[in-house]
Amino acid sequence: MLCTRLTNAHFITMDPDHPVAHDLGIWRGRIVGLDEAATSLPAREVVDLQGATVLPGFIDSHVHLAWTGLKAGTPSVAPCERADDVLAVVEQAVERTRGDGAWVDVAGYDQRALGRHLTAAELDRVSRGRKVFLMHDSGHACVVNSAVLEMLPGDVPHQGGFLAESAMTAARRLRLPYAQTEIADAVERAGRVCLAEGVTACAEAGVGGGLLGHSPVELGAYQLLRDQGRLPLRVQLMAAADTLRPLEVHREDGIPRALDLGLRTGFGDDWLSVGALKIYTDGGMMARTAALTEPYEGMTHTGQLQADPAHLADLIVDGHLAGWQLAVHAIGDRAADLALDALERAQRLRPRPDARHRIEHAGLIRPDQLPRFARLGVSAVVQPNFLRYFGDDYATIMGEERAPWMYRGRSFLDHGVTLVGSSDRPVADGSPLRAVQFMVERASVSGQRIGPDEAVAVDEALRAYTVAGAYASRQDDSAGTLTPGKRADLVVLGDDPRRVEPSEIGDIEVVATFVDGREATEGHRL
Repeated sequence: MLCTRLTNAHFITMDPDHPVAHDLGIWRGRIVGLDEAATSLPAREVVDLQGATVLPGFIDSHVHLAWTGLKAGTPSVAPCERADDVLAVVEQAVERTRGDGAWVDVAGYDQRALGRHLTAAELDRVSRGRKVFLMHDSGHACVVNSAVLEMLPGDVPHQGGFLAESAMTAARRLRLPYAQTEIADAVERAGRVCLAEGVTACAEAGVGGGLLGHSPVELGAYQLLRDQGRLPLRVQLMAAADTLRPLEVHREDGIPRALDLGLRTGFGDDWLSVGALKIYTDGGMMARTAALTEPYEGMTHTGQLQADPAHLADLIVDGHLAGWQLAVHAIGDRAADLALDALERAQRLRPRPDARHRIEHAGLIRPDQLPRFARLGVSAVVQPNFLRYFGDDYATIMGEERAPWMYRGRSFLDHGVTLVGSSDRPVADGSPLRAVQFMVERASVSGQRIGPDEAVAVDEALRAYTVAGAYASRQDDSAGTLTPGKRADLVVLGDDPRRVEPSEIGDIEVVATFVDGREATEGHRL
């Protein structure tokens, strides 16, 4: 007997062999039949979806759940546009912070709103001697006061208190890591927001180290949630590459460095697993640290790589040799060159045709780089909402020639590159539907069209958040389509994204989200 039959709905299965359905049967968290195959079986529960549209649950392939949840509980200076207003928020945060030696965390910093960076000297005026850490919204930089600068080694570069990339990491390492319970609470909070937006699975882009690691035992926080039944959605964890270390193993193993016990991509279960190895090669456009081959428009610099190019390339090669799927952060085209060169070398040394390596962001990709993505079988994991919300600024700093190359869609698909959708929350809005709208319209919130030739069809955009997301996380055997045998993870929508005007897609109501065949979102039952 079926546990549940969902009926009276418009199921968009994303499966070309059975593209639409009106009934769907569920047993023990799996889809067991569509249409007549479902209605011919008895069911303990029949749920009338009242004509709603149903899709496979969205997969957000690049998120930062812990950062999202922690940021939600942190004082924020957004959307302050005057330095004095920012300092007033910092002063209030200082007054509320208790405990000797406690750090004062403030979120929402973005120098673009101010027209310049704040300085340590300005923060000193309101910090009362406490250590102040003002986090940049990109996650690639921060501003700290003199109390923090005095603790840093003398060779850490900064510009009046502004710390970017590895310099920011040095400041973060001065602090005691977050407790597992704090991380767990933050992840649960962020996960419930994901569910409300129709996301049933995600990839946490870097735990244990890197720019945004919150603890060397961060994975344990997710296990804690899993053990307590509080993990709201399926999570795949990317280990930060700096958590690898050289190991003395048999030469025949071919593993130059690894996590302890040789742990790598694939370990875990349907709810919590180890995914790709996250490797940072450059910074971000918002912080002006993405590594470009030509200078930013109107500037003299080309961003920066995270480390010596040879070191980064060796890290990519070693990760491949150790059997990892790789998720290489490369936003600028210079960083993408480095990533593609290293991946090509790695595949020559040890061919792995189904490695499914990914380039995270692929923010600025030149025309000549597109065939290389395809030839190497590398997926492009993009964040469409970056251009929806920051596109006017990004187009300005890239200039007329390069602006159409940003966060591509059509060109990737035309070259046979797997196009994967994601949010990078909390850097940008996490809504998959709003991202789908941008992919179709290529219009920022101001209405500016950015790379209109990169627009894709609605079905192609939905595929990026379902089928392609499952492929990129190596879960295409169990997710991504509404197919018998796969997990009963689905999102119920108030309208069909393929039938409304493109400008209305982002406002479609997410009525409910099901995980394992059970409604996981709070609110009214259907």
